[in-house]
Amino acid sequence: MTTHRIRVGIDVGGTFTDAVAVDATTLSLLGQVKVPTSHHHEDGVAHGIVEALDRLLQQVGRDPADVAFLAHGTTQATNALLEGDVATVGLIGIGTGPGAVLTRRLAALGRLELAPGKRLPLAYAHVADPDDTSAVRAAVEQVTAAGAEVLVATEPFAVDRPEGEQSVLEAARSAGLPMTAAHEITSLYGLHKRTRTAVVNAAILPRMLATADLVDASITKAGITAPLMVMRCDGGVMALDEMRRRPLLTVLSGPAAGVAGALMQERISEGVFLETGGTSTDISVVRRGKVAVRHATMLGKSSYLNALDVRTVGVGGGSMVRVDLPRGDHGRADESRADQSSGDQTRGGQSRGGGRARVTAVGPRSAHIAGLPYACFADPAELRDATLATVRPMPDDPADYAVLDAAGGRYALTMTCAANALGRVPEGDFARCDQEVAKAAIAPLAAALGVDVPTAAARILDAGAEQVKSVVDRIVRDYRLDADTAVLVGGGGGAATVTPHLAVLTGMEGRIARHNEVISPIGVALALVREQIERIIPGATQEQILAVRAEAEQAVVAQGAAADGVEVEVTVDPQTSTVRAIATGATELRTQDRSHSADDTERLAAAAASLKTAPDRVRVLAGTPAHTVYGTEVRRRLRAPRHPVRVVDADGVVRLHASDAQVAATTVGAAPELLSNLVREATSYGDGGVRAPALRLLLGSRIADLSGVLEPQPLLALARSEMRDRAADEPVVAVVEVRS
Repeated sequence: MTTHRIRVGIDVGGTFTDAVAVDATTLSLLGQVKVPTSHHHEDGVAHGIVEALDRLLQQVGRDPADVAFLAHGTTQATNALLEGDVATVGLIGIGTGPGAVLTRRLAALGRLELAPGKRLPLAYAHVADPDDTSAVRAAVEQVTAAGAEVLVATEPFAVDRPEGEQSVLEAARSAGLPMTAAHEITSLYGLHKRTRTAVVNAAILPRMLATADLVDASITKAGITAPLMVMRCDGGVMALDEMRRRPLLTVLSGPAAGVAGALMQERISEGVFLETGGTSTDISVVRRGKVAVRHATMLGKSSYLNALDVRTVGVGGGSMVRVDLPRGDHGRADESRADQSSGDQTRGGQSRGGGRARVTAVGPRSAHIAGLPYACFADPAELRDATLATVRPMPDDPADYAVLDAAGGRYALTMTCAANALGRVPEGDFARCDQEVAKAAIAPLAAALGVDVPTAAARILDAGAEQVKSVVDRIVRDYRLDADTAVLVGGGGGAATVTPHLAVLTGMEGRIARHNEVISPIGVALALVREQIERIIPGATQEQILAVRAEAEQAVVAQGAAADGVEVEVTVDPQTSTVRAIATGATELRTQDRSHSADDTERLAAAAASLKTAPDRVRVLAGTPAHTVYGTEVRRRLRAPRHPVRVVDADGVVRLHASDAQVAATTVGAAPELLSNLVREATSYGDGGVRAPALRLLLGSRIADLSGVLEPQPLLALARSEMRDRAADEPVVAVVEVRS
């Protein structure tokens, strides 16, 4: 029997550090452990990472040599910024004349607020000539005397002329401090935003360097030879050396780990991922098989940090129910933290004047913050003689949060209680409890509402899910998700409390991810090496676009990605003249176990379901060894018929869909001429200029997405680059969509 190597993902949270082992071939979950996050240990969070790894290897019976891939995600950078626990930055501005005016204004970055009453610690010094070594050293002495622990050099137009920033760093090297140049963090224009991004990166640099060194040393000591990777905020991973250079990329990486897990494990091609914890739900989007990323807002300002587009709603599994009770008897405020959900109380039921209670909202306060147990997890005997009351969980909260006062004490009524009462939590789920106990917990509220228990539970879930629905509706509109194929996928320990009911409200297909409670460390374990290169190039030529593509590809290969498996997506934005290349690749070529691959009938059924039509109306249009292309025809009155297309992989998962496309099968040798004709025929011309079609190529196991390029000639040049070094007789399929 062959023992496959394993991929290990470790997610360092604020309270717990979770670790999982995943079979490197089948990608199935082999084991999982949870240990307290070691914030206060002398080695910091590194100690918890190593402890989790040791326990995990023992649990699955593997040796360090069996680890093929090891990555961890951490909230350390995010927490450092939120708590204001950062290093003092020495900012050295460069320039003369008008340039000096611009850089001197950057001293105002010291007014950025990290936390209430705590500003970004920054010392500024200026040099006119970056090649004047004595002036640079004097500037370094000035900022270090003011407490600087890390240095940043910045100069106008350093994106095009980086020599000045490089000269300053070279002259400052003798100071022995960590240092960086603004152009090294981002190559986009905009002196203020570029410098702000570099300064925030520098503020967390010393702390993250210390952690990186500890983790690296600990992993090496443990006998792990696989390269250590770190989760990025855009859903990929990067090498430890890259994290040492740009630790800012780990900010906001927590939500990115969850959606990366859903993308890789659940194989979503179009949909919304909802990661629900005890207090909140993080909502992100997958569009055409890719996570949605945008420039993040940090410290209240926009930045050049590319991070997952995640939107957070204060509704989770532990969110407490809020009710409007008729005014009846009033209990006095409790003073003890044992019932810290204290404050004004109102006994439930009908008042002397009649009237019924009503559910007004759910959250944002959770049972965890209130210090109360969930009513549905109590023993039946503990809920004996339960009466309904309303309280203030915290002193400044309104006194309308529902609790039960019962024989066993005080309990919170939560979204989890309602979901269990309706049987929405599946067997084996982290949030599952005895349904009868959940019904007993809801019963006092149902009596106050004057309805039965299922209706009361549904009203609770309505109140919570409606808050999430408004954000989901907006994100579906923002990204123009395909309503025919978009799905809701729930992750996190509280997934069953939000996603199933939201699916009912929206009419969308909904499901809970496998192993939803550890979807984040699974995402870390399965994530691909990722790098994004952005350049502002007015009137970019084919050669310049290909150069940006090559730079992104080389960057992920340098971090350990197998060159043969790298995929690069290129986008050219004519409005901003931005050329963007996103490269992804695995640290080893993964040959997945295909013993459970879908057969022809299953793949056809998946395509038909996605196309919303009967299987006998679906045709196979083309295929490669890894993908099959299906299509149908939709006739429309007084208009030309539409030809929707679905690309299904060997596992029976829809990986690509197009609402109206042309499909052409050829070989690599014949493709250039065919593609040239297809692109010419499908290019549209109008007031907005030339718009080449959206082109995707099925090559081997890959789907090369070239839809981000609007000019015909660069598009064809990129297509040729995708096919270089491939055999002339290798099959290739083109999926072409005309842009309106």
